Amino acid sequence: MSWIVEFYQTEVGQEVVLDFVYSLQVATQAKVARGFALLKAHGADLGMPHTKFLGNGLLELRIRGRQEVRVFYIYAIGKRIIVLHAFVKKTQKTPQKELKIARDRQKEVELV
Repeated sequence: MSWIVEFYQTEVGQEVVLDFVYSLQVATQAKVARGFALLKAHGADLGMPHTKFLGNGLLELRIRGRQEVRVFYIYAIGKRIIVLHAFVKKTQKTPQKELKIARDRQKEVELV
């Protein structure tokens, strides 16, 4: 059985991660879609270099290429993956601002 990939929604139902993905270059969109397909197929068994554990249940999907993209996600009950946040990585270190957005959304999702 494959995993189910869901996307964080704002209170008004906007899927901000998908909006971000659609704003990327077409080649990068394809790479992100492939990353989501790998997550759906392998779930928790998908490891480096595709994913990295960041602690406290938060993981990142690593998309390499002309545009480096990082996608933060968590696992949920029932073989579900909830994608929380994504951004274009421009520096070696993950910006704290981006990590805070993901952690805040993680707390919000885990309260539901």
